[in-house]
Amino acid sequence: MFFEDTMADVGKFMDSGGPVLWAIVVLLFVMWTLIFERMWYLRSVVSVDVQGAIDTWEARKEHKSKHAHQVREKILSEVSLEINTNMMMIKTLIALAPLFGLLGTVTGMITVFDVMAFTGGGDVKAMAGGVSQATVPTMSGMVAALSGVFAMTYVDRMALREQQLLEDHLTMEN
Repeated sequence: MFFEDTMADVGKFMDSGGPVLWAIVVLLFVMWTLIFERMWYLRSVVSVDVQGAIDTWEARKEHKSKHAHQVREKILSEVSLEINTNMMMIKTLIALAPLFGLLGTVTGMITVFDVMAFTGGGDVKAMAGGVSQATVPTMSGMVAALSGVFAMTYVDRMALREQQLLEDHLTMEN
């Protein structure tokens, strides 16, 4: 019973926001899937990559030459690429969320203007649906973006910490 009521409420909310709200839901799903993947990677798999890089560096006989410095930079770059995989995509999705909300605002206002043109502007109840379609996606886009910003700050901090730890372990001394 609770599940059915909840699904009915979710359906009503999605209907009130119009079709743009579904695009925000898809965007939000993809964004959080990528965020959770990065969190999982940074909490579990990155240690294997970092240890492999440290082992590769320590297997070298010398660490002071110009060539050794270039090898160190290559190792750091390779691990940084792995650590930063999908980070730009997540940031792009975060930036797109409010824009999708703005698109919902525009389409909702078009609905309001259509109702006003059809009814002569006197039917307030008919215009309320368009106003809902204008405000619900805006709010949803902002909430999606804010949740992504907070999560991305956390993931960025974890990634930077791992990169700095690796850099500290790959010393140029022999």
